[in-house]
Amino acid sequence: MTALYKPLGMIVGVLGGVAANAVFTQVWRRVSGEEEAPSATAREYGWREVLVAAALQGAIFGLVKAAVDRAGATGYQRLTGTWPDK
Repeated sequence: MTALYKPLGMIVGVLGGVAANAVFTQVWRRVSGEEEAPSATAREYGWREVLVAAALQGAIFGLVKAAVDRAGATGYQRLTGTWPDK
């Protein structure tokens, strides 16, 4: 049964990444008033702006990934009766 979870887990992970990106984009727009977060090499931004954007992005991605992975494992357990061991 664990072999079944691996491809399912990968699909759920990709969907989680898409969701995390959408959440970060919305949060960044509301917090900064700008459409896009600065990249690390964007010359027009200072260290503070770049690092705040990166920290916020990392926190959101980590939170969404953990939530999606946990929900996927819980759903798998409900369907199969076993917890997926990775």
